[in-house]
Amino acid sequence: MLPYINVFGASIPSYSLMTLIGLLCAGFFIGIKATKRGFYLYHAVMTLLCVAVGIAVGGCLLYGITNIKIIVLLFKNISKLSFLEFIAGIVYAFGGSVFYGGLIGGSILGLIYLKRTKMKVGMFCDIVAPGAALFHGFGRIGCFLAGCCYGAESNCGFVMTASEVTGANGVRRFPIQLVESAFEFLLFFLLWYLLSHYKFKNRLLTLYFAVYAIGRFTLEFFRGDAHRGIWFGLSTSQWISIGLFTVAVVIMTKVTISESKKKEVIQE
Repeated sequence: MLPYINVFGASIPSYSLMTLIGLLCAGFFIGIKATKRGFYLYHAVMTLLCVAVGIAVGGCLLYGITNIKIIVLLFKNISKLSFLEFIAGIVYAFGGSVFYGGLIGGSILGLIYLKRTKMKVGMFCDIVAPGAALFHGFGRIGCFLAGCCYGAESNCGFVMTASEVTGANGVRRFPIQLVESAFEFLLFFLLWYLLSHYKFKNRLLTLYFAVYAIGRFTLEFFRGDAHRGIWFGLSTSQWISIGLFTVAVVIMTKVTISESKKKEVIQE
């Protein structure tokens, strides 16, 4: 693992660096496609900034929820802790990020901005879909370098050496982060193709949600970081995947029916 990368003498967290690269690549892609389809670059950039804030806040909040036991313990012992110790505990509990939390948070803030500015939501979301997959692909490379989101013990893979979760080190683990990264990059090219050929108009983002939910649900069986929570035999992310897939299918069905009715009206 390579948790830090030396750049001009400065040690930069590899996860943060890969996330920044992913954000820039996704932003560049979305900016070009948005302007080509008639959106003002200013509105495109502002939407992406809202999404970025939502990703940061939502990811931390869901990470905190997965650490709810730590938070409860902090409040139970608040009288025994100094102010700095309590704050340090809260920072630790919310100090990570969960992709699904970021996905939900980013989607909410992005949609709010799109609605308030009266932009064409469906069209812009179509452009965002490949960018989301591109961003996440780089993010998972960052996870691999940082040693987080590690896979289950396996005969093939890499020996963990620098994960912050000490129990994960010294064991050969399946490189689930790289598998998910490859999955995301394949999704990026698929969604880019559909976008370029005007396929699944106004439904590409929900298509991404649905396909990603299936992939994530499956890949979770190869994850080894069970501390995130297991409920009735499934992980927290698997339950979220089920919910996300259901919502995505419902939205796609509604949009498809609406598009069909519009075509019938035009033909008449």
